[in-house]
Amino acid sequence: MLIAKGLWISGLMLFLPEEKTLVVGDIHVGYEEALNRQGILVPRFAFKDIMKALSEAVSETAPEKIILLGDLKHEFGGISDQEWTDALKVLDFLKKKAEVIIVKGNHDTLLEPIARRKGVEIKDYHYARGFFFCHGDRLFGRNKDFKKAKVVVIGHEHPAIGIRDGARVERYKCFLVGKYAGKELVVLPSINPVTEGTDVLHEKLLSPYIKDIDGFRAIIVSDKPYDFGKIKKLRKMNDGADA
Repeated sequence: MLIAKGLWISGLMLFLPEEKTLVVGDIHVGYEEALNRQGILVPRFAFKDIMKALSEAVSETAPEKIILLGDLKHEFGGISDQEWTDALKVLDFLKKKAEVIIVKGNHDTLLEPIARRKGVEIKDYHYARGFFFCHGDRLFGRNKDFKKAKVVVIGHEHPAIGIRDGARVERYKCFLVGKYAGKELVVLPSINPVTEGTDVLHEKLLSPYIKDIDGFRAIIVSDKPYDFGKIKKLRKMNDGADA
């Protein structure tokens, strides 16, 4: 599905055909280990699913460049054993397929030793032919590349939609498409299956780029992408379901 000019959905990722670039949001390796340490017991299936999703997207798109849009790892203040192992495996796999660029996210503290070992560049942002890629946790309003960009692509928010039917709520990961500073803004979901995401209809938003959420369009991903239209309309539908 074409989500915005020059941007196609591939699973929970984006592909730019003209640039032959695959964009991956918020992998968060190590999240299960962090939950286990908090006493939350979850089966460790996420990494297998992440690698399967990456493999399918790479096979489908045959990219020459892969942008990791921040939060490759989960821990803020260190690097867990699972993060070391899984992050290296991710980079090993992707580097065999294409050039890899890491855009640094707020969870990517102490990521440099991992990236350096694999010879992968870490950047605050990446700019290419009118597209500005950043994690989405901080603004770049005065940046010269940001100023000339027509489309801004971010992660960070982990957007999702909670579809309500009475007391039951089913949460679906989604892409968001809206505007910021006169530019097209596209927000990617996390590809980690354990990160449910922020229900943008009911929960507080994280990214400073997302203003007037009611004006954003939601593309929900299930067996395939579905354009659910404006958040304002979805909110009214859910309010009706709650009643």
